[in-house]
Amino acid sequence: MKFEGIWHITSMENWDEDYLNMESQAYIKIDQWGSGDFQFGLVSGQIDGDIAKEEGGGKLEFTWDGYDENDPASGNGWLKFKDKNTLVGRINFYQGDSSLLSAKRA
Repeated sequence: MKFEGIWHITSMENWDEDYLNMESQAYIKIDQWGSGDFQFGLVSGQIDGDIAKEEGGGKLEFTWDGYDENDPASGNGWLKFKDKNTLVGRINFYQGDSSLLSAKRA
């Protein structure tokens, strides 16, 4: 899977870099099956993804389940390539925030 690997989240629309890297380097880790995990700030979760076909290439669409400041949280999102070492996407919290993001291959 071309999305496989560790990706450092470099920016998010709703949160600044200090928040993103509060506890550790903000990241998304994706395995060969489209599953993985992520953390930014005080938000962490497990993702379950699948490649969706779209014009100009595929994108990884996923659901996630985890925590936001120790409170249960979940949502969905998507990732696609901006270039071979950069992902762009969106993460959505069910009944909550939504933010665009950018990530670079680690």
